[in-house]
Amino acid sequence: METGKNRSWLNALIIGLCIMASCAAIAFGLSHFRSESVHTISATGGANVDFESDVIIWRGSFSATDYTSKSAYDKIKNDSAQVKKYLMNNGITEDEIVFNSVDIYKTYKDIYDDNGNYIGREQDGYSLEQSVVVTSSDIDKVEIISRDISTLLETGVEFTSEAPEYYYTGLDELKLGLIESATQNAKERIDIMAKNSDAKLGKLRNSSLGVFQITAKNSGTGSYSYDGAFDTSSRYKTASITVRLEYDLK
Repeated sequence: METGKNRSWLNALIIGLCIMASCAAIAFGLSHFRSESVHTISATGGANVDFESDVIIWRGSFSATDYTSKSAYDKIKNDSAQVKKYLMNNGITEDEIVFNSVDIYKTYKDIYDDNGNYIGREQDGYSLEQSVVVTSSDIDKVEIISRDISTLLETGVEFTSEAPEYYYTGLDELKLGLIESATQNAKERIDIMAKNSDAKLGKLRNSSLGVFQITAKNSGTGSYSYDGAFDTSSRYKTASITVRLEYDLK
């Protein structure tokens, strides 16, 4: 009987010690967590720069229709020559011009009976379309040509002009410079906060890079997008990026 009591007392003691150890471990973990979360400092820095595009891409297309594919092709071939002549007469070099392949479609007309009822349709010819792309570093010249195609239209070419697209060849170098400036800005903010709170910085705990944004100049942050904006419609642009730094505090 005495042995059973001793065993029960020993089991109770062991259980009590386990509970106390568990509570101590939980308390230590919470204390450590609070210590880690409190003793950090973070800030987000930003940088932006205005720049001018150095490449322009202008696209246009023209079409021709006729009863036979051969006659329609003869027309589109003549139009292609007229377009090339117009571009080169306005200072565009041959290596800046690319003509894409010709697309061909059958055309149809609706058929009605004597009472005006629709009874189907039949082929009445062919429609051909070709596009041309001009890529140049002479932005002023291409802008003028893209805005005034009246001379080309007067030759009988059914030409459709698209809005120019603007690009910048030094984008990689520009990105690296922005990352450096944004990182410096974030570090300066952290230094100011630490100085004014009598804190000392420890090691860098974490760093993250925001999305790269390219917007039209003076368009504001309303043009930003979640996955990064990339404006091609404006000659003058603004590039921006953010960097977030987090440091330990001693």
